[in-house]
Amino acid sequence: MMGRMSVVAIIPARGGSQGVPGKNLRLIGGIPLVARAVRACRAARTIDQVFVSTDDEAIAAAAREAGAEIILRPAELSGPTATSESALVHGLEEIAARGIDPRVLVFVQCTSPFIRSQDLDRGVGMITAGEADSVFSAVETYEFLWRDADDTIAPGTGVMTGQNHDAGYRPRRQDRRPDYRETGAFYVMAVPGFLAARHRFFGRTRVVPVSELASLEIDTAEELALADAFAGVVDRPATAVGPRPIDVDAVVTDFDGVHTPDTLYLDQYGQESVRLSRADGMGVQRLREAGIPLLILSKERNAVVSARAGKLKVEVAQAIDDKASALRSWIAERGLDPQRIAYVGNDVNDLGPMDVVGWPIAVADARPEVLAAARVVLTRPGGAGAVREVCDRVLAARTESAHGGPDTSGPDRSGKGEQA
Repeated sequence: MMGRMSVVAIIPARGGSQGVPGKNLRLIGGIPLVARAVRACRAARTIDQVFVSTDDEAIAAAAREAGAEIILRPAELSGPTATSESALVHGLEEIAARGIDPRVLVFVQCTSPFIRSQDLDRGVGMITAGEADSVFSAVETYEFLWRDADDTIAPGTGVMTGQNHDAGYRPRRQDRRPDYRETGAFYVMAVPGFLAARHRFFGRTRVVPVSELASLEIDTAEELALADAFAGVVDRPATAVGPRPIDVDAVVTDFDGVHTPDTLYLDQYGQESVRLSRADGMGVQRLREAGIPLLILSKERNAVVSARAGKLKVEVAQAIDDKASALRSWIAERGLDPQRIAYVGNDVNDLGPMDVVGWPIAVADARPEVLAAARVVLTRPGGAGAVREVCDRVLAARTESAHGGPDTSGPDRSGKGEQA
């Protein structure tokens, strides 16, 4: 992304697992663990690219399906004694060979199924703002920890000694400062410092406090079953209350396949016509009344596009060869933040502009490549209410913001991702 540090996520996911065989492909709420990790990263506003480092083709296939790029890990870095750091260093070398020079690395582990994308964004923000060199996720705890006084005997069989407290003084919870228990879910690091230290902790280390549920880590079959049970509760709000809001300052859309079905009608005189949704028009009107700009960006020049834009009273740019450059210019002219722009597309020529914005959106019947690149996959197909859905969700974000509503930066996908 222009104007800020490049950020990549690497998710190590080897095929072997001693505690739970095939763990990284085990389903939590019907979604493989590796796919959950990928989706959390892809939903984060600050992460530019997501890579899965694996030696297993089945894991690679599931990761690709979720939208990640794959780094094939050599056998010598895939055994049970291989460190995560060795996989990360190898991953950065492979990424560099592809011409990518990230300044921030997000290390995410598949074993934590309930990572929130907004927590990833907070960690990245600490690095990019120069507030820390390395960051880790942790849960606030007021637990009293004990350890064997004699470490030569079997654990828990002898005299114990307090570790984070004075055993002779028992303060109330409200009178104690919390400790922070590392969850292992994610770490964020400045790349130069990590490559110098070859360790996830170096320099100024800060913490991203996460919820107890987000701290759940799967190492046993029992924890796997527990997470699957929790998933029925954790994943339900996204579907129970309807699609999540889309918090942006402007909306840009393709025309064919978004405002229309991806079809064209010709009469006997060669005149073109298309089918449109009346609901889309009402949605755009409400968006315009709220002062939120909408631009139709079309590669072709077509009288139908001009007529529709005029009817909707929105801006239109046609006959655009390089849609990504045109979009960047439009954003710069208006002094907007690209990370707070939505672009709605359906076909491969939308991939460029989708990469420019913080909210790349695909209609429900988009091409597979577009679905994989999207942060949000709509429930409606092009020409059948997709634009209305975007408008309603953008307006819903404004309403929630005005009333102190919830953070909406978590994963929000249907089809290729979570149900919206």
